[in-house]
Amino acid sequence: MRQADVVLVGAGHAGAACAIALRQNGFAGSILMIGDEPDLPYERPPLSKDYLAGEITFERMLIRPAAFWPERGIDLALGTRVVSVDPQAHTVTSDAGETIGYRHLVWAAGGSPRRLVCAGHHLKGVHTVRNRADVDRMMAELPETRRVVVIGGGYIGLEAAAVLVGLGREVVLLEALDRVLARVAGEPLSRFFEQEHRAHGVDVRLGAGVDCITGEDAATGVRLADGEQIAAQMVIVGIGIVPAVAPLIAAGAEGGNGVAVDGLCRTSLPDIFAIGDCAAHANRFADGAIVRLESVQNAHDQATVAAKAILGGTAEYDAVPWFWSNQYDLRLQTVGLSTGFDQAVVRGEMATRSFSIVYLKRGRVIALDCVNAIKDYVQGRKLVVAGRSIDPALLADASVPLKELAA
Repeated sequence: MRQADVVLVGAGHAGAACAIALRQNGFAGSILMIGDEPDLPYERPPLSKDYLAGEITFERMLIRPAAFWPERGIDLALGTRVVSVDPQAHTVTSDAGETIGYRHLVWAAGGSPRRLVCAGHHLKGVHTVRNRADVDRMMAELPETRRVVVIGGGYIGLEAAAVLVGLGREVVLLEALDRVLARVAGEPLSRFFEQEHRAHGVDVRLGAGVDCITGEDAATGVRLADGEQIAAQMVIVGIGIVPAVAPLIAAGAEGGNGVAVDGLCRTSLPDIFAIGDCAAHANRFADGAIVRLESVQNAHDQATVAAKAILGGTAEYDAVPWFWSNQYDLRLQTVGLSTGFDQAVVRGEMATRSFSIVYLKRGRVIALDCVNAIKDYVQGRKLVVAGRSIDPALLADASVPLKELAA
């Protein structure tokens, strides 16, 4: 039976970062990273941006060069999926039936795209954006594609729509709610991005329910709940992910929408950690609420905490969340979590396409959305970390640097 001192399930950002952090912090034991894709660990954010646009090669997305892993004594088992965990025996079992033993297990399996459940969801031409193979299939079909329907007005959907309309395709974007980015931002930012996408030629439909995908072998369009038929040769579904935690939950780990972890990223099972998109944790930037954060920042910072905990460290996860999105020539940078805000202050003129929105809760600054406003993003971070109470009138005055308010 193959064994390793640390077995990492997942070869994405979180798994790779944990393996790297273990070595950087002096871990001398054996490390095995198991990934269900055949590719070396790579960055996923470019999938819906530069890679889909054909502006970068896959090699530029690699987290480390191929030689890095064997040079650091990190073994890779790629194209392999873990299907079960035995916490008593300290083993995992792969989809090929192999049993692998561990001293410590780090679950960094991320999640799988949430699928439509309506008729036609399985047809050729219906895509999600989660891994390289997903985007490669889309790119192979693009030469025969004139119109694309994007289902979902979150970051993935908006980024894909921006790229595809830039590639000369007709794009219809469907959002079931009454605004895009409704789950992650306030209404001013939603309306700004809706206007931007429409100005670039995207047909944005709000409150649009999907009845089914039409077609026999391949998608020919989307039928809406009101009966309208939208013809298309490609459908992209961006409606979130399902955390890949079933084997851990079946083994008795606490959780549901993600696996529950404590401040050291430990699950309720002995010697098993969970990090990244699949880890549900109490976050002080969400007033202590249990959250899952789907971001590179969270993956990297939790990976470092887990690596140090394996080495005996006791420093708990307490990183301020941050995110980014590139759409057209707009760079959106977010710091903090705006969930539950009770006031949103627009800083600067939105018409200039360079502004920030500061979110407050009970008078305290809890988050900023910064569009082409990197100074606000950098300086506003201190306000979020400190939870400062600032006069909204001062926040709205773009002539006053945020660093002065943070002093």
